[in-house]
Amino acid sequence: MQSTLSRRIAALEPSATLTMAAKAKELKASGRKVISLSLGEPDFNTPQHICDAAVKAMQEGKTRYTVASGIPELKQAVCKFYQARHGLEYKPENITVSNGAKHCLHNVFTVLIDEGEEVIIPAPYWVSYAELVKLAGGVPVIVETRQEDDFKLTPEAFRAACTPKTKALLLCSPSNPTGSMYSGEELGALADVAIEKDLWVIADEIYENLVYSGHKFVSFPTVRPELMDRTIIINGVSKTYAMTGWRIGWTFAPAAVAKKMASLQSQETSNPCSISQYAAMAALESSQECVEQMRAEFEKRRDYVASRIAAIDGLSCGNMYGAFYAFVNIQPHLGREYGGKMIETDTDWCLELLEKKGVATVMGSAFGAPGYARLSFANSMEELKDAFDLIEEFLK
Repeated sequence: MQSTLSRRIAALEPSATLTMAAKAKELKASGRKVISLSLGEPDFNTPQHICDAAVKAMQEGKTRYTVASGIPELKQAVCKFYQARHGLEYKPENITVSNGAKHCLHNVFTVLIDEGEEVIIPAPYWVSYAELVKLAGGVPVIVETRQEDDFKLTPEAFRAACTPKTKALLLCSPSNPTGSMYSGEELGALADVAIEKDLWVIADEIYENLVYSGHKFVSFPTVRPELMDRTIIINGVSKTYAMTGWRIGWTFAPAAVAKKMASLQSQETSNPCSISQYAAMAALESSQECVEQMRAEFEKRRDYVASRIAAIDGLSCGNMYGAFYAFVNIQPHLGREYGGKMIETDTDWCLELLEKKGVATVMGSAFGAPGYARLSFANSMEELKDAFDLIEEFLK
């Protein structure tokens, strides 16, 4: 019997964030104290009224298969929420509810991308983007950005990266891993290139509700009238409502694309969890006070993390206008010895920090940006203080 794996799976890289989290758990299991700044997961519990809605759904027997693309009630709630928030007139036939935003991305790439077609991805990028494009048979085209530009793609760099094989641009704002966010003017400049080149734009807007310092989030299709027919929005409840484990995300897409994603999903996973769908409805339809409370706490942590980074010689990062990450430039601290051990790369640095001080981060090379480390501040203030004290000790 042949034992070879498919080329796509053989080339697949594991998620670096989950790998570092697993290493941190191993150390914890051995009795070590570990502070994990590796996972992008709110440390808050899911708000009680959302949990209560899930219990109510179970008690009412809503535990069976649903429509593959999501229950109509949730789709209506999502449409109403987006119309009120952004003035976007979507209908239920434009929506596919999936098992989290990562599943949404898989659906989008599988439906849109043919073998060898290219997707432009600005770096730094979320670790799964390039791998999901490759799994669909596509080619990720990585475009470097600069820290002094807050790691944002310029229209000039976007245009230069386009080829006859380019099918789409993938954009994340607010960004994982950098926390940067595009203004309406910046999105409009990118939109003009996408329209000129006749490209799809896949807009990952999962962090839209976690925005700081009075900045305003702008949803991509709102900046040009022509964008509704060429934009696919990715969103969900995981980050906004501390519902990572509930696994509910959704896409907004032209109806023909949404229909194909629903067909794909019907073959692959049947439907998203029925109970989670009713919980997501409660999240969208009830008071958003819980969201503001969490957002305000994240902003305090963002301010603290920014101050600690600025106070440490040789560390720097871009502006963090949203999400809950600091993408820290550690290049001045590479190519030196730590306790007699030479550390040359960001991967070595992150592993040594974890081994010596018990602080888990994620290497920037996993996000397409060697020489950096991503730190999540979705942790208590006490843990953040302890973590930065240990990082300072490590660097000394």
